[in-house]
Amino acid sequence: MLGRAFENKLRALGQPFESVRFPDIDFTKPESIAAIASFAPKVVINCSAYTDVDGAETHEALANQINGEGVGELARACRSIGALLVHFGSDYVFDGEGTAPYPVDAPLAPQAAYARSKALGEVRIRESFAEHLHLRTSWLYAPWAKNFIRTIAKNAKVRPELKVVNDQRGRPTSAEHLANTTLALLDKGARGTLHVTDGGECTWFELAQEIVAQMGLSERCKVSPCASSEWPSPVKRPAYSVLDLSLTEALLGPMPDWRLNVKGVLARLEPF
Repeated sequence: MLGRAFENKLRALGQPFESVRFPDIDFTKPESIAAIASFAPKVVINCSAYTDVDGAETHEALANQINGEGVGELARACRSIGALLVHFGSDYVFDGEGTAPYPVDAPLAPQAAYARSKALGEVRIRESFAEHLHLRTSWLYAPWAKNFIRTIAKNAKVRPELKVVNDQRGRPTSAEHLANTTLALLDKGARGTLHVTDGGECTWFELAQEIVAQMGLSERCKVSPCASSEWPSPVKRPAYSVLDLSLTEALLGPMPDWRLNVKGVLARLEPF
């Protein structure tokens, strides 16, 4: 999702770039990471990650390699050639028990394998002393690829009822908004760790309800709230993972509300 959003935006800006995809770059093979030096980049934007939250419970070593050690290798490679690393973190690195938005310097307290792997990546970047912009984000979606907005939009057309968890609260993030905001932060010379999401907050149920309403399907498809316990999973999802946007908004102004970004994505959904 995110890599494509950056490609589209950079092309629109006329900004030269190189896209390096798997298997040409493989975070389990350090030698492939070191090969980025051949491009002599000024900025390296890492859009790759191991994102199978449930799968990480049984493949934690692989998640750690891709989200942790591989990120460290990339950071060291960037430092060796004087390139700025842009990397994307996760709301999952916090304990998920908060009641107010998590500031950028909140203590890391990952509760599951995926979360631990993302926290490891943060540590490895800091240890590398590479110049970096680390952006935590959450609930990513786009008009393409596999994501919650597309899943709900597809199912709402064919099912009379959808049950969606209502006890997990966070901030949705349009991949296109994330790409645009990242480039705006780079223009501002931002460094260190910041948070980028859409504005506002909601539960997954509230997000699904809004999707169905915007599609004009509320009469045909009922969205019902349920508890996370009704969806068995090896992973305890964070009940509250709202990220504090104050530092980012101080630089760029208010983030657009998630409802507006969802509306824009729904208008451009690609075929399922």
